Amino acid sequence: MNSDASVRRLKGPDRPIIPENEREKIIASLEMVDYVTLFDEDTPLQVIELLRPDVLIKGGDYTPDTIVGRDFVEANGGVCKAVPFVGGASSTGIIERIVASANYLK
Repeated sequence: MNSDASVRRLKGPDRPIIPENEREKIIASLEMVDYVTLFDEDTPLQVIELLRPDVLIKGGDYTPDTIVGRDFVEANGGVCKAVPFVGGASSTGIIERIVASANYLK
């Protein structure tokens, strides 16, 4: 999982909205998750090569060709998937709705 510093570099100074320790707890609470680790780099390639995961999942804004570490995971017998977005669940979309509501109330 991207650290707060990594998210800020990729998405801007006002992100993340939820701090890394809270995001880590949310992800770790999922039954199918064995382990959560943070990385400070802009991509997870170093941690993927270190941990050698059997499964690598990315969000629907990625295609299989754009998933960092896909080649490494698949070359080692793993599976790589991009899962579709859930409507209305994007943090960017949630932020935009909150800002729009706040502007509406002015």
